[in-house]
Formats: sequence, structure tokens, C-alpha cells
Amino acid sequence: MTTDSGAEDGLTRCFGGPEDSLMMSYHDEQWGVPVHDDLALFELLSLEAFQAGLSWRPILHKRDNFRRAFEGFDPEKVARYAEPDSKRLLADAGIVRNRLKVAATIGNAQLFLEIRAEHGSFDRYIWQFTGHSTLRNPEITMDTMPAFTPESDAMSADLKKRGFKFVGTTICYAFMQSAGMVNDHVVGCFRAPED
Repeated sequence: MTTDSGAEDGLTRCFGGPEDSLMMSYHDEQWGVPVHDDLALFELLSLEAFQAGLSWRPILHKRDNFRRAFEGFDPEKVARYAEPDSKRLLADAGIVRNRLKVAATIGNAQLFLEIRAEHGSFDRYIWQFTGHSTLRNPEITMDTMPAFTPESDAMSADLKKRGFKFVGTTICYAFMQSAGMVNDHVVGCFRAPED
């Protein structure tokens, strides 16, 4: 991610600009905004897993295709997927066709439902890793933005212990950013909170 201070609207952003309206909209309206809806959290966790080894841009540009292919990321539906569903997904050119990531999404949906049953909601479980509040470093810059933190380490370890796949600490930190568990809008970005 790079700071774009030359945007046509005169706003400085951490990433995204007029050359990519989808990334700009994602930055301006979603990234760093707290998410507490279980379905939205499952979608973000799944999309971050598909991002592993890639960048966010192609995933964001395929997000509508992912939503269609995974039936709105309804974990109850995805958890019941069987071999025909896996074959359908692996034949879908609109998404990232990776056998391990497709299998992980299905398995993660099953585990997601277990956590929801145990904690009452996935939201209650996942936000415990930031003390149920958004973490913020008011001095953050692109050079000091971490790839992982003790909180993402703890989240990753607990998810892995439960059997989740594609939940390394870097993926967990990206998820925390996208779910607003951390707000990493950098110094000078028009979305950076006034601390």
C-alpha cells in the first residue's frame, strides 16, 4: 500500500485513488471500520484466506464473484458443501481457483459455526483479541505499519488450535484491519482518526 497524495479530489489516502475506484471506495468506506455482523466477518475471514500469497486488489475486484459462488458467504450453507460444490467452485473462473483455499473455506465455515454456538456469536469471540475495541496507533505511517502484532499472533494461535486453515498471523492482522479491529489509517490520511 502506498500513500496517494495526488488524488484528483485532493485527499491523501493510505491506498486507492481515482485510477481504481473500487480500491478507493474500499479505503474510504470500509477499511478500518468496525464490523460486528457474523456473516460479514465470515466473508472477510474467507476473503483474507484467498488473499494469501496475493494482494488485496484482485480479491476485492472478484468479491462479487466470490459472494455469488459462496452463496453470500452464509456459513451454514458453506459448511454443508460437499465434493460437487468443491468441483463447481474450482471450475469458476470468477474466483481464485485454489483447491486448498476452497477446502479451507468449507472447513472454516464448519468451525465458525462451532465458535458461534460456543460464544453466542463469532463477533463476541473474535473481538476478544482486541479487548472488544478498535486498536489505534496515532503515529502510524506506511513505514511503521506492522504485518502482525501480539494480538494477531494470539488470534492466529487460537484459530489454528481450533483447526482453522489459512489463518497465519499476517492473514489475521489483515483481517483485523479489514474488520476494523485495528484502524491503521496513516498519519496524513483523511480517514485517520483525530487522536
